This record gives sequence, structure tokens and C-alpha cells, in this order.
Amino acid sequence: MPSIKSISLSLALAGALLVLGGCASGPEVRANSDSSVNFSQYKTFGYVNPLGTDKSGYQSIVSQQLKAATTRELQARGLRYDESSPQLLVNFNGRLSDKVHVSSTPTPVYGAGYYGYRRGLYGAWPAYVDNTTVYQYKEGTLNIDVVDAARKQLVWEGVVTEEVEQKDMQQIQATLDRLVVAAMAKFPVAAPAAPASAAAK
Repeated sequence: MPSIKSISLSLALAGALLVLGGCASGPEVRANSDSSVNFSQYKTFGYVNPLGTDKSGYQSIVSQQLKAATTRELQARGLRYDESSPQLLVNFNGRLSDKVHVSSTPTPVYGAGYYGYRRGLYGAWPAYVDNTTVYQYKEGTLNIDVVDAARKQLVWEGVVTEEVEQKDMQQIQATLDRLVVAAMAKFPVAAPAAPASAAAK
């Protein structure tokens, strides 16, 4: 039968791993859609000018990469890019925030006993103190807005939130591609599934 001490240490370790596992999870994706809209009616799309990710009077590299990734996703769903008179307009916004995650895990403490009077005579069950861990990180949020151009009305919004690591900043194009794919997975028009033969390759 395991001792109280070994059980206590196992619980503390499990709690710490749970906290670390939560920090390493994938992106959180949320989507809002106008339930009154039949998205199959839309055949063409374009982009808002200027985009929300363009703040200095010119198109940023981030905007170009977001447009490229989104164009691929929408074309895969049967929509056609039309710069002159699109039925749908797409806009982006992104932000990077400093975050702090604080967690407390109960940790057993084996002291000398109450005022030391048990010292050397017999052991007792452990007391517990909270072991507090502070984890600082950056959180990135990408918004993708899809607007009915004729009505000038937002009809779909995808929001992707994820912890941003240094490697994500160094491989920004791959990171943006991944986030756009995650958001567009919740778009009301699904991309056709790949043939089984292609998926097996």
C-alpha cells in the first residue's frame, strides 16, 4: 500500500504536469455566423481596403500572407476571387498581448511537528502549502471578418487565439497559414474532402 507521502507527491506532480500541459495546447478557435444567411449564394470574394492589419498606409507583409492563405481556403470552398465587385469582403485584425498565468499546486511539507514537540518521537501526516507558479507568455489573436458587400453587414467571424512562442515569430508565414486554416475550418461552407487515394500518399 503506498504511503501518504508517496500519494501526496504524486498528486503534486500530476497538478504541475496539468498546468504545463494546458500551456502547450493548440489554438482556441471561436466562430460566429449569421444564421439567417445562406452561404451557398456567395460565389465571389475580395478584401477590404485598407485591411485592419494595414496601419501605415501600405499593405504589410503580414496582410499579404493572410490574404494568400485565406484566398487558398476560400477557393478550396468553390469561391472565386473578384477584385472589382465581390459578393463577400474579407478583413483581418491581429494583436499580440502579454499574459501571465498563475497556478497554485498543494505541496506536502514534512516539518518537525507542532512547535517541534514531536521531533524524534513519531511522524505525522504532512501539512500542505500552496506552491505558486507564475508563467509569463505572449498571446496572439487573429480575427477574420467576412462581410456581405451589398448589405455592408458582417455575416461570419472567426477568432483564433494561441500562445505565441519565439519559433512562431521566426516562422511567421507558416504560423499565419496554420491559424487561417484553423479558423476557416469553422466556415459555414466546408472544403471538399480529399480523395482517399490522395490522403493515403
